[in-house]
Amino acid sequence: MSFKHTFETYNWDALEKEIYEVTAQDVENVLLKEKIELEDFKTLISPAAKPYIEQMAQRSNAITKKRFGNTIQMYIPMYLSNECQNICTYCGFSMDNGIRRKTLSDAEILKEVEYIKKLGYDHILLVTGEANKTVGVPYIKHAIDLIRSQFSNISIEVQPLDQEDYETLISAGLYAVLVYQETYHKATYKTHHPKGRKSNFDYRLDTPDRLGKAGIHKIGLGALFGLEDWRVDSFYTALHLKYLQKTYWKTKYSISFPRLRPHLGGLDPKVEMTDTDLVQLICAYRLLDEDVELSLSTRESETFRNHCIHLGITSMSAESKTNPGGYSVEPESLEQFEISDERNTEQIKQMIQSQGYEVVWKDWSKSYVAVH
Repeated sequence: MSFKHTFETYNWDALEKEIYEVTAQDVENVLLKEKIELEDFKTLISPAAKPYIEQMAQRSNAITKKRFGNTIQMYIPMYLSNECQNICTYCGFSMDNGIRRKTLSDAEILKEVEYIKKLGYDHILLVTGEANKTVGVPYIKHAIDLIRSQFSNISIEVQPLDQEDYETLISAGLYAVLVYQETYHKATYKTHHPKGRKSNFDYRLDTPDRLGKAGIHKIGLGALFGLEDWRVDSFYTALHLKYLQKTYWKTKYSISFPRLRPHLGGLDPKVEMTDTDLVQLICAYRLLDEDVELSLSTRESETFRNHCIHLGITSMSAESKTNPGGYSVEPESLEQFEISDERNTEQIKQMIQSQGYEVVWKDWSKSYVAVH
């Protein structure tokens, strides 16, 4: 059994119809509940819930403070390679983009790490394109071995792997894996992934199951907003989350909120997700699940990130470079996508502290203090 069996019991069009038929009275009834269920989530992400965002935000803030305290965990991505064997319509690293490819050497990895450590980070996210021969499991394991002594937490965002591969990397010190389905709409998924291993929708869909069976500490989920209707994709993400929590209950989970950003050969969003929409979604996830970590990257604007601290977000990146060697080795190489919040780490730290929050430099551990 895997999530695929649960996924196949739902119909995209039927879900979309249910979400858009929600009434104001439905929203008010749900907000009276002490415990928000998965079916209620459809109500909270509906257009009918927009007038209730302030009420949702206040409740989300209270829940987050109770569970996580006044803390924001900081992490930083480090891109190891832009080599990729997939064609993805929305990505600057797509195989059909005529860019110069680069994979970091040991010396270059260590030079990037030296820069990152000076900023204070103790949680790093290693990112690559999907090129199994060049940046497959041996390369990723070697990179982890190379930097393991420098960080408390090492996460990866790379191509989906087999269970035994994840077990190998976990033994090497891997802490968490981020794997986004991009969209749960199968036909749209195929349109945007016409070639390469990533075109296999089912294999990608089952990746979190393989991670759970391998015993990973944390799994990050999400959809890329703009490929399809964000409301339906978000419901499927929530469905996926709840299935995983029940099946692999020892594992922790996080949700990210990437919106399409400009890149080489850019793709215009099919469905626009406004800032107000994203606020509504962040609050809806927090009302659904008080334990899930909610992460916001530098894809979002400086203004939006300044105001989202109190909504339910628990982790943020800063000073992100989306190109291999972007911190110190080769700052001018091609980015995967353009970032929006370009402030440096110290500026983000000061912004967080000015709002009464403590910056946590590694994943939640002794620094986490719950407010009871």
